Amino acid sequence: MHIPVMLERVIDLLAPVVQRAADEGRPPVIVDGTLGLGGHTSRLLDRFGELHVVGVDRDTSALAMAGRRLTAYSDRFHPVHARFDDAAEITAALPYFSHDAAGPAIDGVLLDFGVSSMQLDVPERGFAYSVDAPLDMRMDTTSGQTAADVLNTYPAGELARILREYGEERFARQIALAVVKKRENAPFETSAELVELLYDTIPAGARRTGGHPAKRTFQALRIEVNAELEAVAGATTFYLDLLREGGRAVFMSYQSLEDKIVKRELAARTKSTTPAELPMELPGHEPRFRLITRGAEKADDAEIDHNPRSASVRVRCAERPTPRESAPTPNRPGKDR
Repeated sequence: MHIPVMLERVIDLLAPVVQRAADEGRPPVIVDGTLGLGGHTSRLLDRFGELHVVGVDRDTSALAMAGRRLTAYSDRFHPVHARFDDAAEITAALPYFSHDAAGPAIDGVLLDFGVSSMQLDVPERGFAYSVDAPLDMRMDTTSGQTAADVLNTYPAGELARILREYGEERFARQIALAVVKKRENAPFETSAELVELLYDTIPAGARRTGGHPAKRTFQALRIEVNAELEAVAGATTFYLDLLREGGRAVFMSYQSLEDKIVKRELAARTKSTTPAELPMELPGHEPRFRLITRGAEKADDAEIDHNPRSASVRVRCAERPTPRESAPTPNRPGKDR
């Protein structure tokens, strides 16, 4: 069962942009850049009768299921099969009325990073270490390399770097060497093979803390297969640039690497560039955005009890207080590796 994380808080954060559009006499447009099964989008479309949502997902199965769920809103729901940082594809999908003086523009965006419930709960997708399945881990199963490809072809040094940087794995070097040794006899094919190797490689004392011993390795492989951090960085910049005056961006991160990228970009955009020694703000040097959330908001205990997957979420929201000077250039992301 799909339970959207911090649903009511997300609706509250985006409600003002819908009201602003109504006050200006135009239909509001929000992009759900990580549509998944459409839980947040369904509530948004149900609550706001004039709202249009552009729903983006690289997973064709998720798009199909969300499309069926949102049939009643087909005149206001615009699905897009793309990675969430594919600026050209997403800009092209915006409704004709979604412009401001600078060009294509949106009122709001929701980016709910991480793996969707459907991807975790379908064993054959290979995202979960708790069940034996093919080592796939692609969010878009129509293209790109799999987790098995990474394990079977990457040099030991590159594997260690990925495990260390993307999984924050203390035993990255030992695991990488063990992977290379094991694949000399037979290539990796299933998650159970990898989990067994991790149990054999990670010291028993280290396995007793920090959760499942495969957690960090699976996270690192998933990030590498889907170029996730590259996509997060590109999407954060693109959508902030696409927001019209008064527009808001809501970011939901589930691990520190994603949250650091968002936090860094928001810090840069909410900082004045007027020299500190001057007593007043110089024209054109004021912050381009203001923070709506104070730091990163977390799910409360009641929600975590109801939906354990919300335990690690960090929500940040920012608003553009002034008009844009120009629209972003709609470049496509790098090719999935």
